Amino acid sequence: MHAAGTFDVTLVTQKDTDTTVGRMTIDKVFHGDIEATSKGQMLASMGTEPGSGAYVAIEKVTGTVHGKKGSFALHHVGVMDRNTQSLKVLVIPDSGTDELKGIAGSLKIIIDGKKHSYEFDYTLPN
Repeated sequence: MHAAGTFDVTLVTQKDTDTTVGRMTIDKVFHGDIEATSKGQMLASMGTEPGSGAYVAIEKVTGTVHGKKGSFALHHVGVMDRNTQSLKVLVIPDSGTDELKGIAGSLKIIIDGKKHSYEFDYTLPN
């Protein structure tokens, strides 16, 4: 199955004494085929060369996907190697609840200026 739409995101930097790793909270509101909110945490670190760094994040999405109600968790792994970007966002196995139990898939994040959108390819058991 394929879901698409937009999302609004708020990232809030958390104060920490460790300056080598940044930590942020994530709050999202999804619109379109996914009508949901999510909350999560992100860790990030920059490399010594400009345009290099990485982040990992986990967020819990609660709402509906194509009208099916429940929640599931996403795991992000993003790497930037001297401005060459790689990002994978996958559903955490067995994290789905209610009508989304057994959901699996990957989410593509598209950023165009300040507009955020997504494409979500997923499967659900019969």
